[in-house]
Amino acid sequence: MNSHFPHPRKSLGQNFLTDNNIIKKIILAAQIEKTDTVLEVGPGRGALTCLLAQRAGCLVAVEFDRDLAAMLRTRFASEEHVVIHQQDILKFDFDKQMEENRFKVVANLPYNISTPVLFMFLKEYRRLIKLVVMLQKEVGERLVAPPDCSQYGVLTILFRQWFDVRLEFSVSSGCFFPQPKVDSVVISLIPLKESRVDTGEQQIFETLVRSAFSMRRKTLRNCFKNSSLAESYNMENLLASCSIDGRRRGETLTIDEFALLSRTLSNHKQNLSVSR
Repeated sequence: MNSHFPHPRKSLGQNFLTDNNIIKKIILAAQIEKTDTVLEVGPGRGALTCLLAQRAGCLVAVEFDRDLAAMLRTRFASEEHVVIHQQDILKFDFDKQMEENRFKVVANLPYNISTPVLFMFLKEYRRLIKLVVMLQKEVGERLVAPPDCSQYGVLTILFRQWFDVRLEFSVSSGCFFPQPKVDSVVISLIPLKESRVDTGEQQIFETLVRSAFSMRRKTLRNCFKNSSLAESYNMENLLASCSIDGRRRGETLTIDEFALLSRTLSNHKQNLSVSR
């Protein structure tokens, strides 16, 4: 590898994409146009950044590693439409750095922070046009998992509520330096204009989903018994009123069934407030 590059730092989960064919496939999946503002997370040595800079009208790249960020600033110093931030992406100020722009995200996410970064983008979904992200295969499979399998869980349901999610292609570990111990996948996520399901009160929906998977091998009855919602509501009655067997496990429920539980509980909460 090029001796001018800083040595990969294992503590930061640095595995640099080196396969040009995969890089081109990512660009193709992202459908970058000159009118696009693009946010790249973890540009690393800039292999993907170079093509993004050629295609995008504005490119904002966020790199945590100080040495790599300095190298990228030098490399793109003459390109005014490319902005390099040396920063932790989890502390990124979207209001300040992206202003009012809606944007696309293209990223080879470090495996050690991929899930929290995904949830960060979930909160910002109204700003997003499209995300194309490289993830550890296990995380990618959770995003696209059907009900009633071990990969199906909180990540699956909360992203399915707000995005169309598609597995674009798989990437072998040999496409990186240093070579990771796991394979990867590229996932595209396109935000929906509104929630896929009517959940009633969103916070109740999210609490129900998280509670259902808090003890994966336990039944809904047992999971909900320990939920914070059980302090105010009879969860057994909730399940019965929705014709959902409390002996089922969370991974067997569809997003529509979770939404039904949430709407029912939200309506019950509203009725209680009115009666008082």
